[in-house]
Amino acid sequence: MNNKKLLENLRNVPDFPKKGIQFKDVSTLYKDASCLQIMIDELYEIYRDKGITKVVGIESRGFVVGAALAARLGAGFVMCRKPGKLPWKTRRATYQKEYGEDCIEISEEAIEPTDRVLIHDDLLATGGSMQAAISLVKQFSPEKIYAGFIIELLIEGLHGRDCLDKDVEVETLLRID
Repeated sequence: MNNKKLLENLRNVPDFPKKGIQFKDVSTLYKDASCLQIMIDELYEIYRDKGITKVVGIESRGFVVGAALAARLGAGFVMCRKPGKLPWKTRRATYQKEYGEDCIEISEEAIEPTDRVLIHDDLLATGGSMQAAISLVKQFSPEKIYAGFIIELLIEGLHGRDCLDKDVEVETLLRID
């Protein structure tokens, strides 16, 4: 889709969090009401006929648009959080990061087998956190799983889409190389 207004308002932060990384800062899109509306509208158009009943937002940037999109779709919103942040019994998935391991959790009663789930995050780069979220959601045996992003990085060495389960439909608003 690569909406021109979104691309123009996306901030690039050189050498963050380390030298050589060109960080794509979505906070500049969130703070602009028209950009936020464009993102929600475009994602709604992609998912409005998919029967989504739950949107899972990955901590923390996936919460912003994920919750708004869930409300627009008439779906529930589920938080996928770092360990120890949810107050009830949880299910957990562990995944590899550049510098070690990390975990994410979802409340045990969050998803039903009759649900059609959209997992939302801001950025697809290596695919590690999204694949962990997919594995975690699959523990609940929902009818269908979708994965949606604001940005997909198409940079040499990053093959995030290729790392995701093939039975999960993946959509992104902005594809950046």
